Amino acid sequence: MWLVLVALKRPYTFVVMSMLIVILGVFTIIRMPVDIFPDIDIPVVTVIWNYAGLPPEEMEQRITTGYERVLTTTVNDVEHVESQTLSGIAVIKIFFQPGASIDAAVSQVTAISQTWVRQLPAGGTPPFIIRYSASNVPILQIGLESDTLSEQQLFDYGVNFIRADIATVPGAQLPYPYGGKQRQVVIDIEPKKLYAWGLSPRDVSNALGLQNVVLPTGTAKMGVEEYPILMNSSPELISQLGEIPIKTVNGTTIYIKDVANVRDGYSPQTSMVHVSGKRSVLMSILKNGSASTLDVVRRIREILPTTMAKLPKELKASLMFDQSVFVRAAISGVVREAVIAAALTALMILLFLGSWRSTLIVVISIPLSILVSIVMLHALGHTLNVMTLGGMALAVGILVDDATVEIENIHRNLAQRKTMVRAILDGAQEIALPALVSTLCICIVFVPVAFIAGAAKSLFVPLALAVVFAMLTSYILSRTLVPTLVRYLLEKEVNAHAQGLDSLHPLGPVGRFFAAFERGFARLRIAYGGLLAWTLDNRAAFAAVFLTFVVTSAAVLTPLLGRDFFPSVDAGLIKLHVRGAPGLRVEESERRFAAIEETVKTVIPKDDRDDDRHDRRAEQRHQSVA
Repeated sequence: MWLVLVALKRPYTFVVMSMLIVILGVFTIIRMPVDIFPDIDIPVVTVIWNYAGLPPEEMEQRITTGYERVLTTTVNDVEHVESQTLSGIAVIKIFFQPGASIDAAVSQVTAISQTWVRQLPAGGTPPFIIRYSASNVPILQIGLESDTLSEQQLFDYGVNFIRADIATVPGAQLPYPYGGKQRQVVIDIEPKKLYAWGLSPRDVSNALGLQNVVLPTGTAKMGVEEYPILMNSSPELISQLGEIPIKTVNGTTIYIKDVANVRDGYSPQTSMVHVSGKRSVLMSILKNGSASTLDVVRRIREILPTTMAKLPKELKASLMFDQSVFVRAAISGVVREAVIAAALTALMILLFLGSWRSTLIVVISIPLSILVSIVMLHALGHTLNVMTLGGMALAVGILVDDATVEIENIHRNLAQRKTMVRAILDGAQEIALPALVSTLCICIVFVPVAFIAGAAKSLFVPLALAVVFAMLTSYILSRTLVPTLVRYLLEKEVNAHAQGLDSLHPLGPVGRFFAAFERGFARLRIAYGGLLAWTLDNRAAFAAVFLTFVVTSAAVLTPLLGRDFFPSVDAGLIKLHVRGAPGLRVEESERRFAAIEETVKTVIPKDDRDDDRHDRRAEQRHQSVA
């Protein structure tokens, strides 16, 4: 009661509090990251070892097996380790116990990896260590294509220009592109010429390593000037590499150009990308876990035209996949349903209370409660996503319980000819304990969510917090803001009642409608009372029929329900995954994918393919990765 008394004595305090909630809520919504799902924290660290040319059996014996044993003895909180060994590549996934510190785990894995490098065959390099997150999925994919530029040029422009500019966008992560050819200076050795001079490929490699160097130097001081001394023996032209001597045989100096061909080439291609049937380059853009998908995509869309203006006009960049489209659709769908729920709730309250002022008081508590929930979620590091918004939409219908019960009870006390202040105090006091118990019962339902482990915890904890924060705020508002608004907005109804009117409903057609509705509802209540009395008189029969219905429904319907982590979603996008036989050459994979492309073109009409490209939602994309 003391809180209600404070609200009646200091009404402007709580009005200002409500205005502050609105201001903080609006600014929080503007700054809060938006995504389709919460950041799913899975404690996994991935270690990728590279040793080009080493067969899978050697990779497994010399790198993977020994490294796994070292991990389990030096890294804390390891749950289990999974590995996959390919030709020249070993991918090791380290799964940690729930609650383990991933930052500490990454530090320990990095330390032992640096030590294990010394156990590798000659030429081994430290691995890539990646902290895995389930939210690290492409939010945007850019396809680079051209009718005149080569794959090597597409790759260079993508890595050196487009990738460099997009990397400046906060929250954007850019792995290396798929497809294309990575530029390299290639020395093609001719074995017959080497054999003729009695040389080996190692002689060529040693000569190149010893003479193609940049040595640290210093300066020369002459008089009043100081000159830098350059000891750069690295050739400036590719053709000059051929002038590097290898060895003198029988008085003849053998140069690289005598036994090899030096050219501007590319590294062996391990992945190919087709866009509309042509070889292209695909750039996938990820986001940091705390970044907003909508914000990152918006910034990239703004910066991309400026970047493309600096590149040749023959280069075309098209957005192959844009996750922000699905995020906006999901968020707008949840918000739309929440607004509809709030409107229906307000209509129902108006129908039963019969007072638009009372309805306004009740409905005001809905956005205020949701705004407080958003502010609290942002303070705890959560984002606006389907789960948090779904929790708020779930709470819309029950947020009005406290205010509705209090308003109705105040109406009942006003009908007893009490003064406004006395009716408010008595009405609030009579339902204070039941309203508190009801609110706590709803909140306590979500307490077990805190004990969920794994990915489900990351999904459902934000939903539970959204509901709990909104419900607690709704109860506080029913003790403070609602009495304040009742005192100032229901004065007209009280005056009408004081003049001897039979009800608080307004006069005219609207009043007659509400009066008729109340009479109809009274008849329904009487009929329900008769049905309830009959049920109580026949308890055994009713219980038997009810239990039979429940058991039969569960037995028939449960086997028909499928099981999945997420519900199926119609995103207007088809992804076709094709897996070839192990060891299949990338060129053969490309040939088979080309045949699949032609088959797809015969199945999907051209008009549909053009519409999909125009929408940027389901543009046909084909990839083949070795």
